[in-house]
Amino acid sequence: MALDALTPLAEERVDHRFKGLPPDAEGLTVGELAAQRRNLFTDGFTTPVLALSAERLEHNLRLMETYAARHGLAFAPHGKTSMAPQLFRRQIEHGAWGITLAVPHQVRVARAYGIQRVFLANELVDTAALKWVAGQLDADPGFRFLCYVDSVRGVELMDEALSGASRPVDVVVELAAGEGARTGVRTEAECAAVADAVAGARTLRLAGVAGYEGEVPRADPERVRSWLRRLVALAVDFDRAGRFAGLDEIVVSAGGSAWFDAVADVFAGIPELSSPVLKLLRSGAYVSHDDGHYRELTPFNRVPEEGALEPAFRLWTQVVSRPSPEQAFTNAGKRDAAYDLDLPVAQVVRRDGGERPADGISVTGLSDQHAWLRTDAEADLEVGDWVGLGLSHPCTSFDKWVLIPVAEADGTVVDYIRTFF
Repeated sequence: MALDALTPLAEERVDHRFKGLPPDAEGLTVGELAAQRRNLFTDGFTTPVLALSAERLEHNLRLMETYAARHGLAFAPHGKTSMAPQLFRRQIEHGAWGITLAVPHQVRVARAYGIQRVFLANELVDTAALKWVAGQLDADPGFRFLCYVDSVRGVELMDEALSGASRPVDVVVELAAGEGARTGVRTEAECAAVADAVAGARTLRLAGVAGYEGEVPRADPERVRSWLRRLVALAVDFDRAGRFAGLDEIVVSAGGSAWFDAVADVFAGIPELSSPVLKLLRSGAYVSHDDGHYRELTPFNRVPEEGALEPAFRLWTQVVSRPSPEQAFTNAGKRDAAYDLDLPVAQVVRRDGGERPADGISVTGLSDQHAWLRTDAEADLEVGDWVGLGLSHPCTSFDKWVLIPVAEADGTVVDYIRTFF
């Protein structure tokens, strides 16, 4: 990924589009504002403002780089989590093979900022999008693109839309995680029928198999491993049948953010096939981690000897109303904080430059622009105090913020992350 692809982000002007930034920074470029190294708490930032921890972000990037290398996995983290080209670059600098994405718009963002390897974890049947992908492949011999196929009809639509393309589109058959799961082919016999359809398509090439173990019904370690063994067996069966003839490598891919330990274990047992196997892990939430859903689900809870991810987000919000000793309201709500899985968690209170734990304070609900706080007798909270909230679910935290300050532990803002949702 060329560094100069990101230059336009630093040249963008700061204005009303970007929540939480200092009003007196209007007209500066993002690069100029970053160079000022302003303090998040004392240099004009307004609440609510979401910040990423510089130290924790770097820790998480290094940890997953080390984990993937230790287990012999290639890594294509899911970019839908952040939709931030600057983070894509850092992920690739930390050893990522490429970036996973979900829909055509996301691929366009990645390509606009120089991403050369994209795994689209979806079947793509949109004619306009397929023609655009074909154009990208034709124009750039170094661009690698893979996507799912999960139906004969989908293969037919893809082949029709790609007519005339000079390079075939690489596809992987998606094995469903079980009956009642999300997308994917339900049975091995149906997988073979889809693979036959790919073999008969002039514009597609079968590159491997893939799926998402996070959709396994009633998931537990054994059910997840059982499904992963099915996925590996499907790859082995396809290879024995000669379906991967002529490939330089065979792709076997899985791995969300809740079961990548199981993926590592099962993929370690993939037998030798006719070509080298690209064991592709796609976990994406690690980059920021969280203080809720993934804090509870992360595989590092099961394998603590391998390290621990650290929550990198904190939403700073301010008390604007204290109507009773048992209740307070801050000025951040559903427009600012993830709430689809868990409510935010009150972590710290800042007043007069000091910071202390948010003892006796809990978030009980969110309105559009307010957080509802319950305050116990031990809570020391006044109008004007800043309350730092921990968030659950990175994917619905990033998408509420267009430009996110990256702050060091003392509050010094060293960078700004631009998102594209």
